[in-house]
Parts: sequence; C-alpha cells; structure tokens
Amino acid sequence: MQQALKLAEQAAEEDEVPVGAVVVSDGRLVGRGYNQREQGKDATLHAEMSAIRQACATLGGWRIPRATLYVTLEPCPMCAGALVNARIERLVYAAPDPKAGAAGTVMNIVEHPVLNHRLQVESGLLAEESAALLRAFFARKREKQKKAAAPKQEETDSSIAEE
Repeated sequence: MQQALKLAEQAAEEDEVPVGAVVVSDGRLVGRGYNQREQGKDATLHAEMSAIRQACATLGGWRIPRATLYVTLEPCPMCAGALVNARIERLVYAAPDPKAGAAGTVMNIVEHPVLNHRLQVESGLLAEESAALLRAFFARKREKQKKAAAPKQEETDSSIAEE
C-alpha cells in the first residue's frame, strides 16, 4: 500500500485526483498506476485500470491469477467490474468512497453473488493517510476556484460602484 500511496502523491503533483494502485501476483509487483484522466482526457484512466492493464501486459494474459490489487481509494463501479473480469483474487483498499465505492460502501460489485467471480476484500490499510491526501487535494482545488472567481467578482463590484 505504501507504493500505491506514493503513486497517489505523484497523481496529486500532476493535478490529478490522488489515487494510486499496484497489482502484486505471486509476491511480485506486476502492475502499477495512478489517476491520469485529466492528462489523458480518458475517463478510463483510473489508477486501478492502469495497474490492471500493466499487469495483463506483464503476465501475458487477461487473467491475473493469485493477485492482490492495493489501491488508496475504494474502487468505483468501472474499476470493480474490471477487477472481477481480470479474476483478481484479493482487493485491499485504504479509504472508503462514500459517493462511488463499489466494494461495499455504496454497492458491492466485487462480491456480488450473481457474478462468476468474487474477490476477498480488506479495507483500512493506510486509510487515514490516503484520506488526508484526498482532502488536501480537494481543499487546494476549492481554494484555486475561489481565487479564480475573486477577480471576476472584484471587476463586477467595481463596475457597479462606477455607475
């Protein structure tokens, strides 16, 4: 999870939502990724999706047996579905996602009884560090938006004062 957290920090440095993920299979790191949706202008460039793609390339197939995916934020429905499709054995996520979590918080795709594969799920590993990184990122975003809006408000205020 430490490596996933470092990738999340890299995402934040690149002004991406700070989420990082790594895939470990048979004790070896086979995939890694972090959010790159803004840079890539691609809705599928979530940390988990990038880590899964790299793991598939490393292992030479679409199934990722005996693997654990470590991610700093609970996967969304798209990523949860990809984990099921890749036949990943275990998911370990740090912080829950109360808006889009699909590993038990909002819905539970990864353990859904109708699907042909289910994952073991663990949560909470480095949860506070991951949540703090996300909170700080969004606080900076809100502050930037306030500052960007402030000059426009000042212009409007001064033009009204001149009338």
